[in-house]
Amino acid sequence: MGKYFGTDGIRGKANDGLTAERAFQVGRYLGWYFSRNGKRKIVVGKDTRRSSDMLEAALAAGIAGEGCDVYETGYGPTPMICWLVTHEDFACGAMISASHNPFYDNGIKVFSAEGIKIPATLEAEIERFIDGAVTIPYAVEEAIGSIHAYPEGPKHYTEAIKKEFSLNLSGFRIAMDCANGSASFTAADVFRDLGADVTVWNDHPDGLNINADCGSTHPLALQKFMREHAGMYDLGLTFDGDADRQILISPSGEMLDGDFMLYIIGKYYKEKGVLAGNTIVTTVMANLGLWKAMADNAILVEKTQVGDKYVYERMCEKGYVIGGEQSGHIILKRHATTGDGLVTALAIVKIMKSTGKSIDALCAGLKIYPQVLVNVRVTDKELAMADREVQDAVSEVDEALHGNGRVLVRASGTEPLVRVMAEAETDALCREMVEKVASIVRQKYGA
Repeated sequence: MGKYFGTDGIRGKANDGLTAERAFQVGRYLGWYFSRNGKRKIVVGKDTRRSSDMLEAALAAGIAGEGCDVYETGYGPTPMICWLVTHEDFACGAMISASHNPFYDNGIKVFSAEGIKIPATLEAEIERFIDGAVTIPYAVEEAIGSIHAYPEGPKHYTEAIKKEFSLNLSGFRIAMDCANGSASFTAADVFRDLGADVTVWNDHPDGLNINADCGSTHPLALQKFMREHAGMYDLGLTFDGDADRQILISPSGEMLDGDFMLYIIGKYYKEKGVLAGNTIVTTVMANLGLWKAMADNAILVEKTQVGDKYVYERMCEKGYVIGGEQSGHIILKRHATTGDGLVTALAIVKIMKSTGKSIDALCAGLKIYPQVLVNVRVTDKELAMADREVQDAVSEVDEALHGNGRVLVRASGTEPLVRVMAEAETDALCREMVEKVASIVRQKYGA
């Protein structure tokens, strides 16, 4: 990771870690870089947090000031920007969003014309410009760019998705939580246009309520609703703020995270003969139960470090077509270049329609092991991770679990934390095993 760019672009508290000036600087470099290379159109989208308008204006001003034309889609999902840059004549795309974070945070994600995060080399160049290590001239006279409203962008994206998933969902009942975010403008309309009966919550964003006790990071309300209306709905969907991920809720109110979706789609792809390499890709945080269930179905699992960026890199490197994370960020390479909550939801519904099976029946065979995660605030996370006593404790726990559990220790990428996660057959055993390791970290390096 760079000084400003992390695994998910530039992220920070609005007007604290991420100011309008910073957005203007990013826009200037993008406008200069792409106008110099002969491509003048850049598409910009945003989610519904209050600061998005401010950052959009600053970013667009910077881009236009260096000679590129800006096309503003308004509110929409992050994967919409990825679709637009790969299907229309844009040099790159930028999304203003902090995904599942509270409204007071925001971020800028930049995507190449291939629909993926811009390369680290370009991120480094932008960072050097921000720090004043390089200077660039403003465009002048007729070379100055222009700024355009582009409300057609979201429509092009949703129409393409409906064409991709030409399903007849008549009689299918969906309960949906849009997190007062980007999905409020796309998801329900797509499902309704395909014939589904949709009941929607949290689709009235006011700039402050995005992800506030709702959506994929706070699914309890929808779970409660599904339990109270058991049998009335086929499926529940909870999106995050920028709609690049979603979590399923079963008719009985059970939460079905990304591990379940990887299991269902992976098995289906194998049955249809389209599971490239007979492999799914996930991260080290995937539940042990997923690895075991995939082995039971003779499907291979490749594991990467945490972050959808690393999942997609592995998929591209080896030609795999499905990967993702527990968070519900699922990448279906046959349909998209990034995680797309709407696409994933439609892929699941398509499997339900194709097989005639309920979501519960499709989940059969996947046993999820209990997990306990403890975050230890430390004075030096690198020293803690390299500590021999900590490593020995991890080995002892893994040996004691005899393959029916594990412990994973990793440093936070953004905070002074060491995260200790244990999986085992019971919650009590998880807590016991995680504390054996966390107590050593806390004792020796606790802040």
